[in-house]
Amino acid sequence: MKTKLLLLILLVSKVLFVNAQMDDKFYFPTKTVKPIDWKNAENLQFTIESDTITGVLLKPTEKAKATVFYFHGAGGNISSYAPLLFPLLKDNFQVILIDFRGYGNSSGTPTHKNIAEDGEKAFNELRKRDDIKNTKIIIYGASIGTQIAAHLAKNHEEEVSGLVLEGAMMSFGDIAAVYAPEYKSFLENIFVSPYSAKEDIKSITKIPKLIIHSKEDKDVPFAHGIKVFTNASEPKEFIEFSGEHLYALKYESAKILQSINKMITNKTKRQ
Repeated sequence: MKTKLLLLILLVSKVLFVNAQMDDKFYFPTKTVKPIDWKNAENLQFTIESDTITGVLLKPTEKAKATVFYFHGAGGNISSYAPLLFPLLKDNFQVILIDFRGYGNSSGTPTHKNIAEDGEKAFNELRKRDDIKNTKIIIYGASIGTQIAAHLAKNHEEEVSGLVLEGAMMSFGDIAAVYAPEYKSFLENIFVSPYSAKEDIKSITKIPKLIIHSKEDKDVPFAHGIKVFTNASEPKEFIEFSGEHLYALKYESAKILQSINKMITNKTKRQ
């Protein structure tokens, strides 16, 4: 009995240790924020707990047709991703980019719990603004940001017009298994993701979903995007492209813009 109890304690300790220590393996923030080459940009800042969260609101040259909340990937910061989103701005969408804790000028440390709270706080604070609250809202997640985006859309489905996931990970545990194949069985069966796109997408039933993934993606396997798409209910669409991870708007901007424009049109018809 003592031996079995000791083994149980060791196993639980191992699981708790992995869950406590593994978050820092997922995030690769860059602190230096480069100038964003867009003339109509407003810096954003708000507090959460003892940390300061920063971001930027990029506005189109004409009146915004809708607002896109964009949650970026595990590397870089908002200035790394802003240039990828110019096609949205040129099509008269206004775009909000948020740096999670630890990224760019945001203080603190990124963890799975923290970045989800950052996304929730940003969404709740910013959609109260007059220039945002009267617009339709699209939530757009990229790479690790797809975990936040799907989770946020699940909790606020009535308030948004559509969800876009580009380079989607199935879950934190699943992507960890890709990069640590020697622990694949352990990570897939014991590691518990606090939230995951592959599960949250199942609960999002009222809004259109667009899943975008490159077959040449070397960072997140194409199979992850397919699994998230398979788990999603209608209405949904999948756009496959050829090119680097998260560069879909460079290669397939026309298809993506057509799909997102359809989201805000369809939402209008349902209201």
